[in-house]
Amino acid sequence: MKKAVLFDMDGILYDSECWYLEGTIDQLRQYGYTGPDEAVFATIGLGMEENYSLLEKLLDYKVPRETIIKGNEEYFNVLHPLDYKAIMFPGIPEELRKLRAMGIKTAVCSASPMSIIKNSLEAMGISELFDYIESGENCARPKPAGDIYETAAESLHVDKAECLVYEDSRLGIEAGKNAGIFTVAREDNRFRQDQSHADLIVKDIQELTEWIRRENTYA
Repeated sequence: MKKAVLFDMDGILYDSECWYLEGTIDQLRQYGYTGPDEAVFATIGLGMEENYSLLEKLLDYKVPRETIIKGNEEYFNVLHPLDYKAIMFPGIPEELRKLRAMGIKTAVCSASPMSIIKNSLEAMGISELFDYIESGENCARPKPAGDIYETAAESLHVDKAECLVYEDSRLGIEAGKNAGIFTVAREDNRFRQDQSHADLIVKDIQELTEWIRRENTYA
């Protein structure tokens, strides 16, 4: 019996990964990066501090961290702002309502800053469909540590055995498993994410909702 679903955000609620990767690669090229695009895929699932550390490394530490941060914020917040509602995956509001109608509690557990989480949920019009929101910036250890998911389960007052983590990235999947929670991956065929450690892989949220319905009905 599953009583709570703990959602990642990027690549789960909306299709932001292409936007982030293309923008990040564009910035790196401007700084002189000549490596393969695929190396940038490793940023998927990282918190901001870890993300900047990886970008520094990819640039052979030739570009100051402060310059990378300033350029990143200007690129994504000013020059190329994201329309969250436009890239929201089909059926997200409807499936969230179905889960809540089944008595399932819901939470967002993202490595993104809290301000971005709240702004994006409001832009998509789904803020009220979540019982709890947590940001990796509030956790002592980022993903792949399981802290953020353990905190969410405790805050929802649901036993971890009755929770389910919904992720897409390798780091996120490891975080769910490290928290000791059943972890479902949204199938990735684009960014070479290792999803082999997931307990279950589904095509989309519709398939996830149906799996939970069957699990709760026949458990």
